[in-house]
Amino acid sequence: MEPRSACQLTPDKGIILNHSTRTTLLVFALASAWTATAAEPAGGSSQTSSNSSASPTAPPIVADNSSAKPTNAMATAEKPMPLPLHEIEGNGGVFSTLSAYLVNPPRNGEPVGRPSVGFGYIDIGHGRDLAAWTLTETPWKRLELGFGYDRLDLGDLPTEIAAQDKIVINNTLGLYNANARLQILQEGQFDQKWLPAITAGIHYKYNDGVSQINNQLGGALDAMGLSHDQGLDYTLYASKMLTFLPRPVLVNLGGRATKSAELGLLGFTDHYSFVFEGSIVALLTDKFVVAGEYKQQPRGFNSSSLIGAPDDWWTLDAGYVINRHMTFAVGYGHFGTVANHAANGVWGLTTKWEF
Repeated sequence: MEPRSACQLTPDKGIILNHSTRTTLLVFALASAWTATAAEPAGGSSQTSSNSSASPTAPPIVADNSSAKPTNAMATAEKPMPLPLHEIEGNGGVFSTLSAYLVNPPRNGEPVGRPSVGFGYIDIGHGRDLAAWTLTETPWKRLELGFGYDRLDLGDLPTEIAAQDKIVINNTLGLYNANARLQILQEGQFDQKWLPAITAGIHYKYNDGVSQINNQLGGALDAMGLSHDQGLDYTLYASKMLTFLPRPVLVNLGGRATKSAELGLLGFTDHYSFVFEGSIVALLTDKFVVAGEYKQQPRGFNSSSLIGAPDDWWTLDAGYVINRHMTFAVGYGHFGTVANHAANGVWGLTTKWEF
C-alpha cells in the first residue's frame, strides 16, 4: 500500500498493534540479577513462615526447611505445596499481581531450585483474548528468574481500523517479559515474627510490533505518547501470612515504577508512573484458596476513539492445589477499557506445574 497522509491516524483516531517475531535484549534483567545477588546467609529462614503458634493449621504455602538437619547432604525435605501461582507476566504471584514469595525455591540438600512452567488464558470479549506462557527458575532461595510471553488477539479492532482509515494490520501482537526478583528480607527473619518478606524486582519488556505499527500510521503512536517498544519496570513487594485468623490469610502489597501502557501491550511512554498493586489470599483449606487483586494502571498517554483511556484492574480468583506439583485457578476480571471495547466481567484461567 502506498503511504498516504489520509492513512495517518491522529490522537482522536485509532491505533492498533500487530505481531512479528523478534527476540532481542531479553536477558538484560536476568544478567543484572545474577551479578547483583549475594550468597544465601547462613541460618536464614525460608521465604514463608509458619512459626506462629496461633495458626490452626500449617499454611500450605510453607516451605520452611531451615530447621531440618539432614544426615546426608543430598537429603531433601518433602516438597511444599506449589504456591504462589504464576501471574501472566512470568512472576510468582496470583493472576495479574505479584507476591514477595518466590516460586519453587531449593529444598534443603539441593544446590539449586527446580523450574516451573505455566499457562494462562483470558477471554477479553469482542473476539479478543490473551494467552500467556510462563517459566520461572529459582536457583537460590532469594533469587527468582522468570520469563513470560503474552500473545494478544485483537479481535475486531483491525476491522474497525481498516474501515475507518483504510489500513490493513495484523490481528495479533506479542509481549516478551524477562524478570529477575531478589528477596531482600525473608519473612520472620532475625527471629522477628512480625517481619514480612520483601522482594525487589526488575522487569524488562519488549513489544514486538509497536514500532512497525507506528511507522504504518505515520507516527500516530508518537503523537499519543506511546513512543517506545520496550521498557523497564521496577517493583517492590511485601508479603505477610496472617495466622491469627480462623484460616491463614496472605497479604501482598506492592508498588511499581513503569512506563508501560496496559502491561506494555500498547507500548511504552517517555516518563515513569508510580502505581500501587496488591492482593489478599485466603487459604480456605490446605488445597483451596480464594483471592482478590487490585492493579492500578498508569495513564501516561493520550486516548483516542479506538484506544480508550486505561482503567484500574481488579480480579476475583479461586485456586486449587491438585497435587504437590500442579495448581489450577480461575478468575473473574474487571479491566475497564482495553483498546476499542470495555473488558469487564471477563473470565480467565491459569495453571502451573512445578518440577
